[in-house]
Amino acid sequence: MRSWLLLAPLLLASCIPSDEHRPHAQPPRGGQSFGQADPRILQCLADLGRDGIGYRPLPDRTFDNGCTALGAVQLLDIGTPVTNLGAMTCPLARSFEQWVREAVQPAARAWLRSRVVKIESFGTYSCRPVNGQAGARLSEHGRANAVDIGAFVLEGGRRISVVDGWPGADSDVRQFLRAVHDAGCRRFAVGLGPDANAYHRNHLHFDMGQGPYCR
Repeated sequence: MRSWLLLAPLLLASCIPSDEHRPHAQPPRGGQSFGQADPRILQCLADLGRDGIGYRPLPDRTFDNGCTALGAVQLLDIGTPVTNLGAMTCPLARSFEQWVREAVQPAARAWLRSRVVKIESFGTYSCRPVNGQAGARLSEHGRANAVDIGAFVLEGGRRISVVDGWPGADSDVRQFLRAVHDAGCRRFAVGLGPDANAYHRNHLHFDMGQGPYCR
């Protein structure tokens, strides 16, 4: 059972929606991040608790090369298991759990006639430049402000991957992936998929940086 006892401190770990118009935590803009004591983060944490989300708040951390994890949490239970989730800014975590609950699951029922029982992520925090290219600006992953999603596992074990499903022959799979991508674009500041560039051919990228931008 989810409990507010999950709010105990923890050292930072390594690293077709039914209600699209409900208000969400406001994302940091222009690469700005807020610490745990900021009222916006405190409200975000309260919102997670009110929704029964299992999480741990993480201590504010700064790293080399301008990387940070400020106002971050580790999601423990959002109702659907998700792999590889590390530090996420609270606004990112809040939008992510709502995206899973209010967009991914309804889209799976509508297009795939099933429920998603696991989401496979490529992770969250990673201190690196955009697309891992030397000389590029800092990625929102370097601020714990982005998440990459690679695949969805359905009841019965069927696995829907972005790399195979986005260009695949199954029209229902294509519609599902585009539905969750488009819903992410409405919920996060930035949403990128295989149509954005070759770097995103195998995953959906969502972040709370400068936007709105959807591709």
